[in-house]
Amino acid sequence: MPQIIILPHEELCPDGLVIEAEKGKTICDVALANGVEIEHACEKSCACTTCHVYIREGMDSLNENTEDEDDMLDKAWGLDPDSRLSCQAIVGDEDLVIEIPKYTINMVSENH
Repeated sequence: MPQIIILPHEELCPDGLVIEAEKGKTICDVALANGVEIEHACEKSCACTTCHVYIREGMDSLNENTEDEDDMLDKAWGLDPDSRLSCQAIVGDEDLVIEIPKYTINMVSENH
């Protein structure tokens, strides 16, 4: 079973985390199921960028971006070549190292 290594994030995962991930699940669903409260304002429908993450290792094992995801990513804060929406990135066979950006486009969250 592949692992997702989440790099430390000041608020959501201060110590980082290593999670066993079931192939075929989204990064967002795996993170949420393991207590990492990654934002997902559109309820994982690819209609916002609040679940934006950086894939630091393992990008090639993920499914391809859709045109809708690419369009949304163009609006993400801090976009870089390793960016994906975690609600659309489906875990494959390889381990992943992900970084959650410090900021999202959603400056107000219901959890804060």
